[in-house]
Amino acid sequence: MPERPRALFAMTAENVPQVFPPDVLARLRETVDIDPALIAEDFTDPRVRAALARTEVLVTGWGCPRIDATVLDAAPRLRALLHSAGSVKGFVTPAVWERGITVSTAATANALPVAEYTLAMILLAGKDILGRRERLRAERVSPGWGFVPGIGNHGRRVGVIGASRIGRRVIELLRPFDLRVSLTDPYVDEAGATALGVPLLPLDDLLRTSDIVTVHAPDTPETHRLIDRRALSLMPDGAALINTARGALVDHDALVDELCAGRLSAILDVTDPEPLPADSPLFDLPNAFVTPHLAGSQGNEVARLGLAVTEEAERLAAGEELAYALDRAALERTA
Repeated sequence: MPERPRALFAMTAENVPQVFPPDVLARLRETVDIDPALIAEDFTDPRVRAALARTEVLVTGWGCPRIDATVLDAAPRLRALLHSAGSVKGFVTPAVWERGITVSTAATANALPVAEYTLAMILLAGKDILGRRERLRAERVSPGWGFVPGIGNHGRRVGVIGASRIGRRVIELLRPFDLRVSLTDPYVDEAGATALGVPLLPLDDLLRTSDIVTVHAPDTPETHRLIDRRALSLMPDGAALINTARGALVDHDALVDELCAGRLSAILDVTDPEPLPADSPLFDLPNAFVTPHLAGSQGNEVARLGLAVTEEAERLAAGEELAYALDRAALERTA
């Protein structure tokens, strides 16, 4: 049997048993030589420094310390970094790419629950769940049988901003429903949109023609406050905005003004700032539904991330191409 590559966990210690429960950890340890009791929360720790000298694979996760040239100097055998979460921007430095180290991420696995959350919220928004709930709360009497004009999901227009992993998965999940879905993304051409089965629109046109707008673009200088006061003004009366991307993409002051006017509704899993200050009006507005950044992997879903990394480790050990290797050139366009 070939010798297993030496590996080291680099993340917050409490995350290891969550992301790598016993069955997933056992499978990982069949492929790489990794000690679950030694976790790099600080690369200056003497035990960690000694382990780095032998490490070929870093298994990273939430809370991974910054990996700069000094760390890499202590890890001359390092050839791969397998990240058991989404974005690596917070800790991977240019030195990692410059030394030819392969970087893989479980972002695709983490995209699944975000897309599922988004699907649920789109369908609920189509039923005007916020407005109908508030009416029931206020009147405390069932309105009885009768059709409610203007609500429902048959033919509802849904605009997807960003053909990211999550955006693409949302489009896929929406296919069985009688919805009219469109996409805006500056990096997707007509052929790409056709392959996804949706029309491609400029952002302004998508905003004007969507009953529900869902944001799945990365947080970059180009997308900062992408949904600003002007953009919000383009949305039709009664439209809903869903944001599971990053709070900085939306101008919250402008959004609050639209919500206070009763013109729009919003479902926000991310905010700016995050968390919101206790006196934020978003907590009290009846047409705002705010959740605490929980659309991504939670509870039993995080084991999927560990499994994705384990499968990548198996490919690496077998000399196969990694399924989720990151392209440095594309990194700037991702979260």
